[in-house]
Amino acid sequence: MTRTDTRSPLSRLRLWLWLAIGLVALAGGVLLAMRLTGTPGASPGSVGTQAPPDIGSRFSLVDRNGKPVTPETLKGTPYAIFFGFTRCPDVCPTTLSRMAHLRKAMGADGEKFRIVFVSVDSGHDKPADVGAYVDLFGTPILGLTGSEAQIAQAAKSFRVFFQKVPVDGGDYTIDHSAFVILMDREGRFRSLLSDRDSEASALAELRGLVA
Repeated sequence: MTRTDTRSPLSRLRLWLWLAIGLVALAGGVLLAMRLTGTPGASPGSVGTQAPPDIGSRFSLVDRNGKPVTPETLKGTPYAIFFGFTRCPDVCPTTLSRMAHLRKAMGADGEKFRIVFVSVDSGHDKPADVGAYVDLFGTPILGLTGSEAQIAQAAKSFRVFFQKVPVDGGDYTIDHSAFVILMDREGRFRSLLSDRDSEASALAELRGLVA
């Protein structure tokens, strides 16, 4: 039986753009273009918006207590995953605050999915630091991190871009993707949220995720 695609046209367009942007070449920090394959049976000239089946299928990170977290760990409950870093001055706190607000706005349905935050800053954010950071947002958030190699693998698996950018004084900041990635209870990609989504649109996506 064919699974009906319930994503909105905006969500499908955003998925197309996300896949078109591609993934990071981890060795050089270069953003590569991904090849898009049309959905089987698509008419000539159309572009498929079916996500590759392996999104989010390969990673091993750790929680605040150093306990391993893998795709199998997260199966059984839908989740919304976002990559950032604890020293992020704007996008990360804004995104996590919004996700906390959306969860509360959903009432009982808000308890049916996880919010997951992955720090991409292995040089600064230790597991306990990430745990303390997510506690600031007033809702349960699973904070994850790992070694440089583990984070790189997780980012590659979710098609997330990140890159260190030097700043004055020998320090650095990090440029990174700003999408929230929605995964269903079977660990399959469902949709994307961005800061351009209205609250009504975001709530509709999340309610569809937990339905």
